[in-house]
Amino acid sequence: MGKPLVAIVGRPNVGKSMLFNKLTGHRTAIVEDTPGVTRDRIYGDCEWNGRTFELIDTGGIEPGTGSEMLLFMRRQAEIAIETAHVIIMVTDVKVGVTAADQEVANMLKRSKKPVCLAVNKCDSVGPVNPDVYEFYSLGLGDPIEVSAIHGHGTGDLLDFCVEHLPPEEEEAPEDDVIKVAIVGKPNVGKSSLTNALLGEERNIVTPVAGTTRDSIATHFNRFGHEFMLVDTAGMRRKAKVHEDLEFYSVLRSIRAIENADVCVLMIDATQGMEAQDMSVLNLIQRNRKGCVLVVNKWDLFEKESNTMREYTEALRRRIAPFDDVPIIFTSVTEKQRILNVLEAISEVSEHYAQKIPTARLNETLLPVIEETPPPAWKGKYVKIKYITQLPTRFPAFAFFCNLPQYVKDPYKRFLENQLRRHFDFCGCP
Repeated sequence: MGKPLVAIVGRPNVGKSMLFNKLTGHRTAIVEDTPGVTRDRIYGDCEWNGRTFELIDTGGIEPGTGSEMLLFMRRQAEIAIETAHVIIMVTDVKVGVTAADQEVANMLKRSKKPVCLAVNKCDSVGPVNPDVYEFYSLGLGDPIEVSAIHGHGTGDLLDFCVEHLPPEEEEAPEDDVIKVAIVGKPNVGKSSLTNALLGEERNIVTPVAGTTRDSIATHFNRFGHEFMLVDTAGMRRKAKVHEDLEFYSVLRSIRAIENADVCVLMIDATQGMEAQDMSVLNLIQRNRKGCVLVVNKWDLFEKESNTMREYTEALRRRIAPFDDVPIIFTSVTEKQRILNVLEAISEVSEHYAQKIPTARLNETLLPVIEETPPPAWKGKYVKIKYITQLPTRFPAFAFFCNLPQYVKDPYKRFLENQLRRHFDFCGCP
């Protein structure tokens, strides 16, 4: 799942960030003539000969260092090496082979990954720079002369990367498989819910936040529906993401949302809907995915006679205006209302995929619009003549009228509410 990864590594100040910017075509990485400017990994999309992959720029590896920041950067680079499919090692032709280069090369040889040796700062075009021959001593095969500033040699570099990427996965037609991403903050019970639904200990569960690193996909069949369940890593605020692996985890969780049909947003009943949960909900909404809200750890919440109803009302007020979502209270450890979650996913996916005939749309909504027309704007009257559903994967509608620029957001919300009232779009943005 997802795009293959290519990591750029090397000792500090050999031009990794400059090369990264050149290959991605964006000035994402900060470039400065000081070692240690790039501390975190920076990622960007790269496309060559019809293949797209994710390119990662890493902080320089300074072997055998005592400085905490350099150790941190080295760990960053090591993780990039662990997760990447192909590695580009960048060296500097002007400095030649250093002991640090030798140590990085040894580290890469141990990784058994395809390594492309890029000798940077070969800025003049012409015969082979004799200084390049010295880099054969690293034992990483034929060096490729590149100039990150001018872009010489980058084509050969990209050819090497594309040649050594894993074969493209065939996009199987999975129209009848409902893709479900289970998302939320760390430690709200996402892996426990997956295990409870599958009836087996598929994913590791511990009370430690951040146990799940990868997005884990599992196929299963219930209620006559094929489901593809994706348990994702918890998504914390950016400021809280210190650890390197977590960076990738959040990236994969965002991608899981992009690839899903329905997202199950889990929150902790004892903490309520916090700002971070709201930003995950906004992400689901922005990507126009179906949504089911699961309030977990309900067994730990102090209850009175109308607690569930009051909690639901407060929650709907908090998530407004997109408050037309199924809300289910569960206790995964006690196996309470687990199957209700699956039923809600099935219903939302049906709403998400439903297509309403144009004739029925117009019969139902045009009389409502006639009764409550759009407000006039500077003496001009808006007339809506015709409505149709667009052929998108998510529910989208086009209203044809004479002066669309004068239809303001409040009236658009009114139309959305009418659509929701007459046709069931519960859980669909």
